[in-house]
Amino acid sequence: MDSRSEEKVVARRSRYVVEGGHDYDCGGSPQQRQRRDISGPRSKTPMTDLSVIAGSRRLRRGGVIGGSTSGEAAVNGGKCGGVHQRWLKETKIETQKKFVLFSPFCNKFERNKRRVVSCPEEDRISKLPEQLIDSILELLPIEDSVRTSIISESWRYRWTTMGALVFDKHFSNKFANNGAFGRNGFIRIINQVLFLHKGPILKFHLHIPNISLDSFQEVDQWMSFLSRNGVTELLLTNLNQRYELPSYVFSCLELTKLKLVNCFFKTPLKFEGCLNLEELCLQDVDFGTSLCGNKINLPQLKKLILLTCKNVYNFNIKATKLCVLTIVACRDTILLRLLDSSCLFVAGLALRKPIQDFVRGEKINLATMLSKLPRVEYLFIDNYFLKSLVAEKIPKFLPRAISSLKRLWLFDYQLGDMDQLHVALCFLRNSLNLEKLSVTHSEMESRVDVGPASNHLESPNCLDCMLTRLQTVKIECLQGSKPELLFIKLLLAHSPSLQNFTITPSENTDAQKRFDIAKDVMQFRRASPKAKMIYLNPET
Repeated sequence: MDSRSEEKVVARRSRYVVEGGHDYDCGGSPQQRQRRDISGPRSKTPMTDLSVIAGSRRLRRGGVIGGSTSGEAAVNGGKCGGVHQRWLKETKIETQKKFVLFSPFCNKFERNKRRVVSCPEEDRISKLPEQLIDSILELLPIEDSVRTSIISESWRYRWTTMGALVFDKHFSNKFANNGAFGRNGFIRIINQVLFLHKGPILKFHLHIPNISLDSFQEVDQWMSFLSRNGVTELLLTNLNQRYELPSYVFSCLELTKLKLVNCFFKTPLKFEGCLNLEELCLQDVDFGTSLCGNKINLPQLKKLILLTCKNVYNFNIKATKLCVLTIVACRDTILLRLLDSSCLFVAGLALRKPIQDFVRGEKINLATMLSKLPRVEYLFIDNYFLKSLVAEKIPKFLPRAISSLKRLWLFDYQLGDMDQLHVALCFLRNSLNLEKLSVTHSEMESRVDVGPASNHLESPNCLDCMLTRLQTVKIECLQGSKPELLFIKLLLAHSPSLQNFTITPSENTDAQKRFDIAKDVMQFRRASPKAKMIYLNPET
């Protein structure tokens, strides 16, 4: 057999390996290999690069492909390399469309069988609608979204149309830990992302870490860029010196959610308001004096949160659709002005300091405050705000009952204080539809005399009404004092619909004290036969 005929034989038998899917072994006697060659291919399914790689390894070992004899193997040993390259090039397109799965769990009779599985030419994610792809990219960290540009040519600029850019605390910490996040690096990265971005930016979160910034000139430029790109949600957290919000932000007519931390809130002189703003959260914000007398119209505002803000007296707004109001540790708050909304159903009011520590204090009584909350369903009040409501003698029954209140949370409550006790009992008497009561106790000073509070709780007319709708009571940080135990006894005796009563003692109490509290509580009479007592370990 001449050399040209030998090359044809090798090429034909190599195609059997690729196209026939027949498993040819290099082992066995020449007669066995010849019988396998005569039997021919068992299937017509093309194989893949894995089979080609396996075949090339057999050629390099000097084996025989297609059942050639030992004499043919000696002849093919020096020429099969070139032939192998030719048929590999010819079948490259076909082999890229299929792949072979080798099952490691097949029995001894099926170890060499191959399963052929079709693979699509394009990935499924690339065929998804662009809006869905943008939604997926927005769920990823910003650095991972940008890295998708190296996947393929079609993905190179896919991230540039995302509607949300989030440079949050996770982003800042990740670069800071790598040691490559200085002032220039922080500004350069955000500038590059904004420069390459295309289309509107609906959501923008910016966390400015505690790095040395000469000025906020770059931040002002970013705010100006956002105001021209239809931003609807802006979250700005600043850990540097207080940042004065530029006038560009107030020109964002599409803005629906705004959260600012450590900023100056200074509106333009002719600013009338944000007509589409629905949620406003301000933390460590200074309103200054420029807002005095200027009323900001927020007709769509539904949620307002003020945390440790300054000069709140100068923050004058008109929000007729306000539903949720939270004020924590804000000086100069004109509460009655902020409560001027008939839609308010969630209110959280916490001073966190005695009323004497504030520059301006608004003296209001309980009846006046509740008259501004005709639809409130959830009320959160801390101990200092409770005490501030005692501007005059607390009546047993208010002129108008709180028929809408369903959940009451008394935070840092001190039962040994008679003023707080009277306000709490007044809430219970006038809340006809109260369903859930949460009380978080605060540790009282040892010099406080709890005798008057204990005597008042033991009097027969302390709570001369039944809490017919009360179903759940949760008491936390229980110290085990006599007024606290008497208050629990009072609630159990006046709650005929009670289902769950959960008690969590304070972490400062020892094991013996916790056992004594549980023993005393279990002996109290219950008006509800379905009441279940739950005693939790504070360490869990």
